[in-house]
Amino acid sequence: RMAEGGSTKRLLEVAGAFLKLGCIAFGGPAAHVGLMEEEFVRRRRWLSREEFLDVLGAMNLLPGPNSTEMTIHLGWRRAGWPGFFVGGLAFILPAALITSAVAWFYVRFGALPQGRALLYGVKPTIIAVIALAVIRLARSALRGTRAAVLAVAAFAACACGLDPLAALLAAGALSLLWTRLRGGPAGAASAALAALPAAPLSAAAAAPFGLGALFLFFLKVGGLLYGSGYVLVAFIRGDLVQRWHWLTEAQLLDAVAAGQITPGPLFSTATFVGYLLGGAAGAAVATAAIFVPAFAYVAASAPILPKLRRSPSAAAFLDGVNAAAVALMALVAALLGRTAIVDPFTALLAAACLVAALRFRVNAAWLVVGGALLGLAVQALR
Repeated sequence: RMAEGGSTKRLLEVAGAFLKLGCIAFGGPAAHVGLMEEEFVRRRRWLSREEFLDVLGAMNLLPGPNSTEMTIHLGWRRAGWPGFFVGGLAFILPAALITSAVAWFYVRFGALPQGRALLYGVKPTIIAVIALAVIRLARSALRGTRAAVLAVAAFAACACGLDPLAALLAAGALSLLWTRLRGGPAGAASAALAALPAAPLSAAAAAPFGLGALFLFFLKVGGLLYGSGYVLVAFIRGDLVQRWHWLTEAQLLDAVAAGQITPGPLFSTATFVGYLLGGAAGAAVATAAIFVPAFAYVAASAPILPKLRRSPSAAAFLDGVNAAAVALMALVAALLGRTAIVDPFTALLAAACLVAALRFRVNAAWLVVGGALLGLAVQALR
């Protein structure tokens, strides 16, 4: 996959790019996708927007942490199988190390370090990053009536409570059906989406605490969890809090907060939980367990993705999934905007960041850093 002699250079590029992302990627999967689109499509030109959309659509169909799976796949595309491991680990490790440090502070002092002032400026910046990605990706994903109808239907259905995975699968199926019928009626798109059930979640068997049981619990979560990383909270509450009593409700809320105030994948919440339960060894076990399935899923799917695009039927299905994926990102931006934009300053900051990115092509990484510094400064002056 690589020119002779260029493998080391590409591997170093992958390591540097994803380490940077792992250190600045606040805001959850949609924001991570926005940062990746900025970094790898616009700046580095590792792949086209169309190719990026195909990867995004395919990764959204996999269980587990989708933005982490994106980094693993993009590392593989750029630097082969060494890039597969380096890309994923470079994105995961900063979050795991930072979250472990936060957990150490929490265990030692009984409280989280103050992150509210930091998030005050970061959150509206992240909304701008997501909105920017939606605008750019929509140009490629929403070409023609079919894609536009499916995107609107997916947005409306998920806003009414439909599971995101069901929306993605339905959009792909409807796109394929539309292609087969060559423009047949699509008025039933929303109804078809709304009729699909949400993806089921499996329950864990009761077990006494131990590193082995901890590993198996988070391995199950990483292998079965669909949708937002926030669904992880439901798994932890159901088993570790209510059934096994390993954690209290207060500790769970603090674990979620730790995931919010640290960059990188939201699944780093598992690192915090592991540290609370088993110290540094527990943090390492929980982190490894929850991310192992992501590597396995991408290893199985990565080689066949280019072949899927060459199949007319698979291409039509991916087109529908891509349209729905962009719609879901737009919905996430709208929902998160309600908690991120809370006063005139945050509204102005979000608008200014969007203009800076669109008009002056300011890198998203600098927007995040600038937003954090401005948020800290404004909070300090109050």
